[in-house]
Amino acid sequence: MIPDHSFSRRSFLAATGVAGLAFGAPGVSIPVGLELYSVRDELAKNRTLTLREVARDGYQVVEFYAPYYSWTTDDAKLVRKQMDDLGIRCNSTHNGGDSLAPEGIGKAIELNQILGSKYIVWASAGKPDGLDGWKAVAQKLSSAAEKLKPLGMGTGYHNHQLEFIPVEGKRPIEVIAANTPAEVMLQLDVGTCIEAGSDPVAWIQANPGRIRCIHCKDWAPGEGKGYQVLFGEGVAPWPAIFQAAENGGGVEYYLIEQEGSRFPEFEGVERCIANWKHIKV
Repeated sequence: MIPDHSFSRRSFLAATGVAGLAFGAPGVSIPVGLELYSVRDELAKNRTLTLREVARDGYQVVEFYAPYYSWTTDDAKLVRKQMDDLGIRCNSTHNGGDSLAPEGIGKAIELNQILGSKYIVWASAGKPDGLDGWKAVAQKLSSAAEKLKPLGMGTGYHNHQLEFIPVEGKRPIEVIAANTPAEVMLQLDVGTCIEAGSDPVAWIQANPGRIRCIHCKDWAPGEGKGYQVLFGEGVAPWPAIFQAAENGGGVEYYLIEQEGSRFPEFEGVERCIANWKHIKV
């Protein structure tokens, strides 16, 4: 049964204990954050309020998605100050291909350095033509990694379903992994991996040390489900994923991502972190 939406957000936090979560408690050392696409409408309306709400929920890390690239350096400095005041940080940003191109990477570096972000992650390469097209994607990532490494920064690639669907007998994500240096992070989107019919645990185990960030997005088959289910409500085997990620996978931080749900954005991500509390113990 869908809970009554009249149940206030403050009451929900009090009932679940989310407001007082201490993710630095013994045995819990990997921070949990939020991919801000999860609250994209609220973020577009009021960035300051959105970051405040996310921090209050207990998220420790945020990932800004592609529109951040249009910011000025003054914008980035204001955001960094607010994050510092709230006690949250930005470990990575989600980017279009322009951010990794020779003519665009300079601006991405400048903004990410101001934000304190280590990884400039390529969010999607679109639909490259055949395996050669995917090898070109890998080359672009490799070139960016070479430029970023002396700065103490790195790049990464974020998968969708497409990267796990074979092309000419090989999955594109395998082409990316095989043709990039170990410094290139393979940011695993769990939900899309599962929807494409692949095993996220097997993928983590096959790429030790490279799954440094996981988008904890759930998925379930059936009408009205898909990515509308909240974190913890779908079919993803979260305990096994966490076990693999923290025992060889190389995970540095987790990011909950919610594409949409039956709840308003703020309430949805609050409920996601409440579910996190019960699953990630």
